[in-house]
Amino acid sequence: MRTLLSTLIVLGSALVASAENWPQWRGPKNDGHSSETGLPVKWDEKNSVVWKIRLPGPGASTPCIWGESIFLTTQEGTDIVVHCITTDGKAKWSKKLGTSKGKPYRNDEGNDASASCSTDGKLVFAFVGSGEVAAYDFEGNKVWDLDSQKKYGEFNIQFGVHQTPVLYKGRLYLSLLHRKAQLLVALDAATGKEIWQHKRQSDGRGESPDVYASPFIWEKGDQALLISHGNDYCTAHKLDNGDEVWRVGDLNPKAKYNNNWRAVSSPLVTPDLIVVPSCKNGVTVGIDPAKAKGLIVPGSPAELWRLPKNTPDVPSPLLVDDLLYIQGEGGVLYCYEAKTGKAVYSEKVTNMRHRANPVYADGKIYLLGRDQSTVVVKPGREFEVLATNKLPDNFAASPAVSGGRVYLRGFENLWAIGAK
Repeated sequence: MRTLLSTLIVLGSALVASAENWPQWRGPKNDGHSSETGLPVKWDEKNSVVWKIRLPGPGASTPCIWGESIFLTTQEGTDIVVHCITTDGKAKWSKKLGTSKGKPYRNDEGNDASASCSTDGKLVFAFVGSGEVAAYDFEGNKVWDLDSQKKYGEFNIQFGVHQTPVLYKGRLYLSLLHRKAQLLVALDAATGKEIWQHKRQSDGRGESPDVYASPFIWEKGDQALLISHGNDYCTAHKLDNGDEVWRVGDLNPKAKYNNNWRAVSSPLVTPDLIVVPSCKNGVTVGIDPAKAKGLIVPGSPAELWRLPKNTPDVPSPLLVDDLLYIQGEGGVLYCYEAKTGKAVYSEKVTNMRHRANPVYADGKIYLLGRDQSTVVVKPGREFEVLATNKLPDNFAASPAVSGGRVYLRGFENLWAIGAK
């Protein structure tokens, strides 16, 4: 019996240790992928819910997970709060970070708790819509904080600041793109001290300077660039000083300029393919990052293809093997060949809009809609729905995957879905 108990303890510890972290908004590689297996296909409120915990306020920030700690933000009246919840569903600590004006954006779709936390396993970093950015240790002690509105200028953006900073090799990169500023900022993640700031150039006008898309890091081998999207362009910048390397143009063509153009959907950034969305049913562009330089427009060597319509409005694209998936505004899932942009299929998955990003894990694509449903789709050239699952909550945050579970953050609850 003693030997059996020791074996079970070792096995249990091994399972915890082998759980893949979800350290940032779109997962381990910031591309919406998880290597976790044994994940659920079907669930409802009474089945496959390991636990749920009532949240003290709404928000759209996706949970970030490291080991046994889950981090997210909520808006509670005018308080914007950072929370740590354990993977057994217990509240560990809560810290007020900022003060909101209290109003939601676009009715119930978002608020000042929309940017997601990120972590390097030592510190957790949070950015909220009132402009505060801070680092905490895993016990909730604040290591440093910064008021970006005081330091870099008051925000002026129609639907609030929701961009998630990107954490990479000891630096935190902020995107502060709105009508009063067009700045990219690199901070030392350990201290919060500024390393550089770069004024991002654009001739965008109207609503275009309001940018809701998040920055990403492109990395291949020993090369890495900061990717920034919005204000009519997608741009790449050096990590040591912010200097621009290339930009994708004609996302909002001057000949038929749309003054209501605004970037919400973020690019898909992978080593060999960058997919640049636009908005308003506009273009989507596939870029070969190895050939990217200068201004990239139709006919440039770096441009692989340019889809004329059906760009995602909010969710970011997802790449699985050689196929690209785009979640359309009206609940339609579009599938394309990643190398050519050739259409494979377009199928309706829900009748409601989607705000969450698609996630791929365990041979399944998880699509979370505003109609309380998660549609599970089998990847491949033939469209196949494996399950449609509903939970009584409102969802705008993206799913997170860790430890054999799918975590769904609603406005009311955080749900842990998996085997009990």
